[in-house]
Amino acid sequence: MSAPATNRLFGQRCSIHLEREAAVRCPGCSRFYCRECVTEHENRMMCAHCVTRHSAASAESRFHGVRWLAASAGGLLLAWLVFYYVGMDLARMPSLFHGGQP
Repeated sequence: MSAPATNRLFGQRCSIHLEREAAVRCPGCSRFYCRECVTEHENRMMCAHCVTRHSAASAESRFHGVRWLAASAGGLLLAWLVFYYVGMDLARMPSLFHGGQP
């Protein structure tokens, strides 16, 4: 079974250097490039534009994880403080308020 015509590398030309034969199809943008226009990034051959975009997305996703962790820790701390101070206020109330014996 043969690959679709759009996936074939044979006979394709570099998207930047039209006089050169394509060696790689970038998995990010699906364009064809010669050997000089691609670089290896995370065990894949990609064009410079897609490497830049992928690196920026990776950095942003890592920052998103740190931001989520900080927000979660802050939320837990806030909830603990609220319950702590509500409990302290209930403990300071006189026992008559709770229906106890004087």
